[in-house]
Amino acid sequence: MKTYNLLENSDFAKLITEGSRLLGIDPGKRNVGIAICDPSHLIATPYETIQAKKLKNLLEELDKIIIENNIKGIVVGHPINMDGTEGPRSQSTKDFVKNIIKHTHLPVTLWDERLSSVGAFKSMQDLGINSSSKKDKLDENSAAFILQGFIDYLKK
Repeated sequence: MKTYNLLENSDFAKLITEGSRLLGIDPGKRNVGIAICDPSHLIATPYETIQAKKLKNLLEELDKIIIENNIKGIVVGHPINMDGTEGPRSQSTKDFVKNIIKHTHLPVTLWDERLSSVGAFKSMQDLGINSSSKKDKLDENSAAFILQGFIDYLKK
């Protein structure tokens, strides 16, 4: 089984073939949003929100999703500051990614998640989703926003 390091977007893109599904992750302290794209890499769909209480449980949940959906790569939202610098949340995300890589042995890349929550919230508002549902679904919709950004990048 091949083991990967954290990959640059361009190197990750070379490994991803048409017909492979990708997993998008919006990591948070309390919740982790999950999204999946279709095999044609056209659209990212919110999948679920997992409570991030224990890393072991979170990795087990990711395993189930990866197996059930035949996932071939993972795109993780990278919380970069608005000025482009990396802060403590960025390092926390990179540590989380190291655990994912060790556990899953799938290729993983980071995708700039600046404004993903804002974009996801605006999209839900445009669809007329009520306020309580917006809050409940924000993490998985943010993951879809992140993953959609990456699959749009793949198409270019």
